[in-house]
This record gives sequence, C-alpha cells and structure tokens, in this order.
Amino acid sequence: QVQLVESGGGLVQPGGSLRLSCAASGFTLDDYAIGWFRQAPGKEREGISCISSSDGSTYYADSVKGRFTVSRDNAKNTVYLQMNSLKPEDRAVYFCAAGWRNEYIYWGQGTQVTVSS
Repeated sequence: QVQLVESGGGLVQPGGSLRLSCAASGFTLDDYAIGWFRQAPGKEREGISCISSSDGSTYYADSVKGRFTVSRDNAKNTVYLQMNSLKPEDRAVYFCAAGWRNEYIYWGQGTQVTVSS
C-alpha cells in the first residue's frame, strides 16, 4: 500500500523551529522528487520546497528561502523539512507529495503548524 505520512507539526512561538518528517511506505522514496506544500485557511495551496530524485538538488519559494531546509534520509525512506525562524504567516497545514516527471502522484494528509505567541 502506497502511503506518505507527515509528522512533526505543532504549536511554536515566533522565531522558533520545527522539523517536519515525510515518511514513505510501499515505494522507494528516493525514486521520486518530493515536494513540500502548505495551505492556510482561505488561501491557495502553495509550493514551498522540492528535492529532486536524480541529483538531490533543492528548490525553495522566496517566502521560505533562507529559513527552511529540505533533506533526505534514504535509509529511513524519509524526507525532512527543517523550519527555522518561524513567523505567524507560516501557519498552515503542510503536505508532502511524491512526484514523477511533471506530476505529483502521491500525497500525504498533512500536519498542522501553528505559530503564535
């Protein structure tokens, strides 16, 4: 059974940090590009980061560049998103997705991140 499960979300204060995990089962994660997305209430889903399957290159949206870092642990079949210097506007449900060429075909259910004093 193909599955992606996000974890690591929670409540943090502005300036704090969280590390999100995206764990794959039923397929080998490093065969796919892995994207991170987020969606806040009333807003469209936003792509914020991606790590490629071929050479490990990474991409970041301007809104998170310099604060977020995506990485792979192939032995654990897991991708991480390290989030530092969190801001209230980072509050959203965060999703990971596995991509093949031009399409993301597997999606997790999301994990809630709340940034508040």
